[in-house]
Amino acid sequence: MFDEIPKLHWSKFMKMSLTALCMAVAACGPLSAADLLAGWASVSITPDKPVALAGQFHTRISKSVHDPVTATALALDNGAEQAVMVSLDVVAVNKELLDRVRTRLKAALPEFDGRKLLLNATHTNTAPEMREGNYEIPEGVMTPTEFVEFLTEKVSAVAVEAWKARRPAGVSWATGHAVIGYNRRAVFADGRSVMYAKLDQPEFMGFEGYEDHALELLFFWTPERKLTGIGINVACPSQVVEGESYISADFWNDARIELRRRYGQDLFVFPMTGAAGDQSPHVQLRKAAEAKMRQRLGATATGQIGRRIAAAVEEVYPAAAADIRMGAPLAHRVEELRLPVRKVTPAEAERAMEEYTRLKQAPATQPNRYAMIRRASAVMERYKRQESVTEFPMELHVIRVGDVALATNPFELFLDFGLRMKARSRAEQTFVVQLACDTAGYLPTAKAVAGGGYGAEIASNKVGPEGGQALVERTVAAINALFE
Repeated sequence: MFDEIPKLHWSKFMKMSLTALCMAVAACGPLSAADLLAGWASVSITPDKPVALAGQFHTRISKSVHDPVTATALALDNGAEQAVMVSLDVVAVNKELLDRVRTRLKAALPEFDGRKLLLNATHTNTAPEMREGNYEIPEGVMTPTEFVEFLTEKVSAVAVEAWKARRPAGVSWATGHAVIGYNRRAVFADGRSVMYAKLDQPEFMGFEGYEDHALELLFFWTPERKLTGIGINVACPSQVVEGESYISADFWNDARIELRRRYGQDLFVFPMTGAAGDQSPHVQLRKAAEAKMRQRLGATATGQIGRRIAAAVEEVYPAAAADIRMGAPLAHRVEELRLPVRKVTPAEAERAMEEYTRLKQAPATQPNRYAMIRRASAVMERYKRQESVTEFPMELHVIRVGDVALATNPFELFLDFGLRMKARSRAEQTFVVQLACDTAGYLPTAKAVAGGGYGAEIASNKVGPEGGQALVERTVAAINALFE
């Protein structure tokens, strides 16, 4: 498990982990037995004009709204601790948005500690872009800056609404199972790893990593045992329709529809994407057979996943309803981690320079030229600055609700890191929530870096395997301190 950490740095990371554990234990104190309060709210964040859609290298301008993208807020409080979590149907969250919302909440909710706000993304690739410069935006299209302003108002309002809706609540938790995500990195005989590769060739050896089909589920109830909402953690991004030119929440829209059909139209659904940097909802094997079966069933790909999620919830619902805890413990710790950055090698910098030069001379009509120039330029700039910029700062949230732990990170975190956290966590269930509070690119394993390819090459990573294991150590220490 620890073969990815250079021996030179192992003692350093152990010290970091032990320090984090001691700090968390000291800060934790006794958990309050006061009533747990929970409040829900949800709002559409669908713009009323065309936008550039995030998630691909080429520019896509939305032509229609297939289904709404939403923000769902869950507020938790017991008088001693508090949290407001907002799940967004967007490709990623950026720090600018988080800071803007915190500033607004400071005025609107003076009793709320803005550090206890966290935002997470479902990673739908059919939602508006939030960063300027990623795409060339035509006239008449909402700019990323305009969308962030629009989104700030919506997210702030829904957070306030959820906070003011707090009422005594019971909680229960369960583990379900549904096939949603597949490892998308194929391995070949020469050692290469390729995302979405053509598999019908003699050199195909298998897939690079594991797949996790478990669903971590957290149920909230009124004192009268009425279900109000469900937190659902899935180790897969919502990107079935990632190449389309319409706005969509992807399979989470279908899941919400199906769950509300079964449990009431007022049910809140809080999606969380687990560690899934190397996972995808796109079928890798048996593609023709799977497509034929959907046709025979009259199902869409997103609809099929939505029904699988609902079926997994329904299977465990009786057990969850039979074990509702009132006054469940609540604890919330926030820590800034400083992870070692992945350094650019001289060879990688040279390749980036060659790519940059080639693309600058290429016709402007060449597909993805604009995005690939930016990527090459970013690698060269990192190489120039890396002796002075050696650490990547990130915000870690660890929340205990009953016997469940939620732990966040800003990465598209490869699944193996999440499995390490879950295996060592003292919580009965551990929800690893990626793409939270910022966006920081992919965080690959050493095995993935050795295989190369998209998601594991230097242009995709701010932090590498060494930083990934440091993240595991600090996260596990923080979780376990809440269960001492």
